[in-house]
Amino acid sequence: MSSFKITHRAATKISEKIAYKITQLLKFMLNIFYGKKYAKRAVILETIAAVPGMVAGMFNHLKSLRRMKDDEGWIRELLDEAENERMHLMIFLDIAKPSWAERMLVLLGQGVFLVVYSLIYLLSSRTAHRVVGYFEEEACKSYTEYLEKVDSGEVENTAAPEIAISYYNLPANAKLRDVILRIREDEAGHRDRNHAFADAYESKTLPAHQN
Repeated sequence: MSSFKITHRAATKISEKIAYKITQLLKFMLNIFYGKKYAKRAVILETIAAVPGMVAGMFNHLKSLRRMKDDEGWIRELLDEAENERMHLMIFLDIAKPSWAERMLVLLGQGVFLVVYSLIYLLSSRTAHRVVGYFEEEACKSYTEYLEKVDSGEVENTAAPEIAISYYNLPANAKLRDVILRIREDEAGHRDRNHAFADAYESKTLPAHQN
């Protein structure tokens, strides 16, 4: 596992400032509902995070068909990102065990964000990927806070769910802390890749594809 770092891409251009403001609005709304309830907060976080990869994958798939040109692996990478975020959601559903009302809130949030993000992607793919980059920066911070609460004993370091053990190939005695570390590492990767995607749209040069 690579060394994790909290990083921030400074918003200097208008499109970056817009993307950052959108992210701050999402963060504000997330705090209203769940604040420091980290497991349930993660359910909403991952519900939203699972949308962009699928939307971007779909639009790039259609663009590849229109242009009759190979996408050079981008569709698969974007869909893999969406699948990874979906698995994060499945893991935290097992941990948080949300009520039916909270599940309805998850569905509502997902539906609204699907429409909004699709519109952003149609208007500016660069801004859309920058939004995800900033969103993942906040996710990294949120999971770091979650780890601190586990380490301090404020949140119990319970046994890792079976779904997480299977997905990450963790030892049978793995704990919640081990799962959070792996998920935070995933989010850092999505953060860096989406900032790279946004940079690519600006420079017109696609970054190297990662398997």
